[in-house]
Amino acid sequence: MPVLSNFAIVRAIRDGLLKIDPESPEPDQPGTLYDTTAIDLRLSPSILVPKPNLGLAFDLRTGSVIPALEAVCNRETIPSTGWTLQPNQFILGTTIERVELPLVENGLAARIEGRSSYARTGLLVHFTAPTIHAGFAGRLTLEMINLGPLSLVLFPEVRICQLIFERVEGVPGRNDSQFQGQAAPSGVRNP
Repeated sequence: MPVLSNFAIVRAIRDGLLKIDPESPEPDQPGTLYDTTAIDLRLSPSILVPKPNLGLAFDLRTGSVIPALEAVCNRETIPSTGWTLQPNQFILGTTIERVELPLVENGLAARIEGRSSYARTGLLVHFTAPTIHAGFAGRLTLEMINLGPLSLVLFPEVRICQLIFERVEGVPGRNDSQFQGQAAPSGVRNP
C-alpha cells in the first residue's frame, strides 16, 4: 500500500479520512509538523512511571492491561524544565494530538515511528506496536525506553515521534481495541 505524502495527508483530513486534533499548519506554512511523508506528534506532559521494586509480574493472559498499569505506575507530569529519563528506564507517554481513523471505504491505517535524531541517542518511543488500526480514535501511547548510555531530558511538546499513513483496501469490519478512545498513557479514557 502506498504511503501518503504530506499534502496527501492534508487532503485526507479535508476528505474526512483522518482527524488530528489539534491540527498542524499545512506543510508549506511556518510551524508545520509535517515532513515529506509523515506528521510529527508532540509529547504530552502526562507520563506513567513504573513504581520501583514491585516484585510482581504481568500475567499477559488476563486481557486488559489497563488496571494493572494503573496499579503499578505513578502518574507524573513533565515540568517545563524537563524530566530525566535514565539509561534503561521505561515509561509510558502519550501524544498531545488525538488521532482518529474512521472505518470507511479505502480509509487509512497508520504507523507510529521514532525520529532518527532521538533514536541515535538511544531513545525508543515504541516497541512492537507501531500499527494504528483503521477505526482507532484517541491519543497515542508511547512505550518509551532509554537504551543509550546517557540520561535523556524529555520536555513537554517536543516532537517525539512521527505518524506515517497508508491506504486500507476495502472497509474493515470493526476495531475492538481495549485502547479505543484512550486519553492517558495506560489506556484509560478519562484520567
